[in-house]
Amino acid sequence: MPELSLLLARARVDGAVFALRPDYRALLIAVDGLVPGPGDDSSEALLQGAEASARRALTERPVEELPHMASWRDAFRAFGAKPQRTRSSAEALLRRAESGLPRVNRLTDVYNAISVLHQIPVGGEDLAKYIGGPRLLRSNGTEEFHTVAGGSDITEHPAAGEVVWCDDAGVTCRRWNWRQGRRTQLTETTTTALFILDALDPLTGEQLDAAADQLVAELRRLGPDVQVQRRLIAAESAVEGSS
Repeated sequence: MPELSLLLARARVDGAVFALRPDYRALLIAVDGLVPGPGDDSSEALLQGAEASARRALTERPVEELPHMASWRDAFRAFGAKPQRTRSSAEALLRRAESGLPRVNRLTDVYNAISVLHQIPVGGEDLAKYIGGPRLLRSNGTEEFHTVAGGSDITEHPAAGEVVWCDDAGVTCRRWNWRQGRRTQLTETTTTALFILDALDPLTGEQLDAAADQLVAELRRLGPDVQVQRRLIAAESAVEGSS
């Protein structure tokens, strides 16, 4: 639909991010027509499959030695984060998967499962709460990030040089894919969403597409009129498409 295409056309990854990691790719998937709700039998089966997949992967090597997780640790170090304390979203989920992934709502459960199954960071944003287009940049330290601490709403500012996703109202996700802001998080009332799949070498284009294809297939069962638009942003080129 035109609104989804317009939003994806506005998406940007700043050159300073590509200077940090020229191999970075962001695959954006914008979706409308979702029917929200709590977890169901299909999302539960997907989560259980992801948990089993994580257990198999982690019998062979520790999570920090999985190739894509190791790349993300290097990327976090490059902008000053300590990966022992600040983990990529995929690594955090893989660590939780051994004892059981969280059950949130069926939309969040689906993208968490895809993240674990494909060992790739996946973020989800409520587009109804978005202001302007998504941008990935290195913070100047003044942007606002709304979160919760000790049960109270607070406003933080990312460190200067930190890699953050933003819209026109402020930071939507800190430290590339570490922590999402409350304003744009998915809920049981979300009907239109943006998903961000973050890739570094050695994850191949084929593996990135496989993760996206499975995510889209799962999203399509969440409503009879689901519409999807995709766009790949990379250092040398951008590819747009719809399905």
